[in-house]
Amino acid sequence: MTEAEKDNEILARAAGLRWQLGDNFHDKLTEGIYTDAAQIAAHAVETPAGERHYTFDSKIDKIVTSKTWGFPIMIGLLAVILWITIEGANYPSGMLFTLLIDTVHPLLKSLAAHIGLPLWLDGLLIDGIYLAVAWVVAVMLPPMAIFFPLFTLLEDFGYLPRVAFNMDALFKKAGAHGKQALTMSMGWGCNAAGVIATRIIDSPRERLIAIITNNFSLCNGRWPTQILIATIFIGALVPASLSGLVASAAVIGIALLGVAFMFLTSWGLSKTVLKGEVSTFTLELPPYRPPRIWQTIYTSVIDRTLIVLWRAVIFAAPAGAVIWLVANVHIGDITIANHVIDFLDPLGVFVGLNGVILLAYIIAIPANEIVIPTILMLTVANLGLIGVGDTSGKLFELDSAMATGSILSAGGWTLLTGINLMLFSLLHNPCSTTIYTIYKETNSWKWTTLASLLPVIMGLVVTFLVTQFWHLIWLMPEVKP
Repeated sequence: MTEAEKDNEILARAAGLRWQLGDNFHDKLTEGIYTDAAQIAAHAVETPAGERHYTFDSKIDKIVTSKTWGFPIMIGLLAVILWITIEGANYPSGMLFTLLIDTVHPLLKSLAAHIGLPLWLDGLLIDGIYLAVAWVVAVMLPPMAIFFPLFTLLEDFGYLPRVAFNMDALFKKAGAHGKQALTMSMGWGCNAAGVIATRIIDSPRERLIAIITNNFSLCNGRWPTQILIATIFIGALVPASLSGLVASAAVIGIALLGVAFMFLTSWGLSKTVLKGEVSTFTLELPPYRPPRIWQTIYTSVIDRTLIVLWRAVIFAAPAGAVIWLVANVHIGDITIANHVIDFLDPLGVFVGLNGVILLAYIIAIPANEIVIPTILMLTVANLGLIGVGDTSGKLFELDSAMATGSILSAGGWTLLTGINLMLFSLLHNPCSTTIYTIYKETNSWKWTTLASLLPVIMGLVVTFLVTQFWHLIWLMPEVKP
């Protein structure tokens, strides 16, 4: 049916309705308008006697969108979701780790030895490619399988549009779109998913701002690094009874600092390479409704978790090969990794990090989940430590924060190194899955390059400034950190 035929059918139906009502057509129409107006007024207009009939939705909105309670509720819900994600993922992650790394990996090694696979091919395929993929799956799958359904349940319930409503004014001041609040929140689960979520923003300029700055949302791949380093270096500053609380507060502080950098960078982009007027939009607050739990779980797992995980696995496989090669191929008397660490160390120390950290972040671009295992492997290999971890140049992790801290201390780490790593973990290039997603969404190497390089430049600048400030404090005669 053509558009003209559809219009004619609508007019015919209207004419038929008018014929049926006859002379009462206008009266019925007017009566319906006044009835609807009366119902709206009863819920929206306060009478002189102070009477006003609030709907259930309006009663909730008075609280969740209020200036007093809106932001605390928002932060509280996010904190609860992140806590459930982190705590809930520990057990399944441990099970997957035991299965894929403690059980399947030795079986594969035995099988390779049984069939006479050359040692170099055994190492490349099993200690390199398989181990990296297994690590990513074990660490990445459980948090995503928990976070995305919880996030989608809030969306299905109707709360997320209220988040955009609460933060719209702040994003306007930053030259961005209020819906960026939703894409930012999604980025806390996975930056790649957050980039895809920017499709809800109609303005191309503001969507680009949301894409470029989504990396400042601390994704689930970076939470383990933040928690471990905060436990080792920040928690150690206070009595054991307060260690967990102080370490948690430090991690939350890093996450909130990421929000601040997101606003700052959005404002900077809107004033420079992405100049333009902030678009106005009418945000319709949908009615609250019971979440469709099973449909939500299915959609979250299929459309978000598995797709993002598959992309991560694709990039983790070659990364595992590179990690094994640089740790096991020798040039002269030392490995490629040792050569690169020596080359990068002056720059690393200059910005308050070290060569091991810089190399780890270069070769672990495919997945933030393998940064700490890569740092441990490179530290042990670079120092030639015997009897610690695994000396065969493969990824490993230790059972306790104390044991990990001992290796890092042997590698010259201090409290300043720990603080700078937490900052650099927040402000560094996106993982390769996110980089690929940015290119797919923008179809532009220019914006993909900007989104990839801008955070890492900011990270190096910030850690350098923190280092200079730290040394300045040390030079002050009465103040010693």
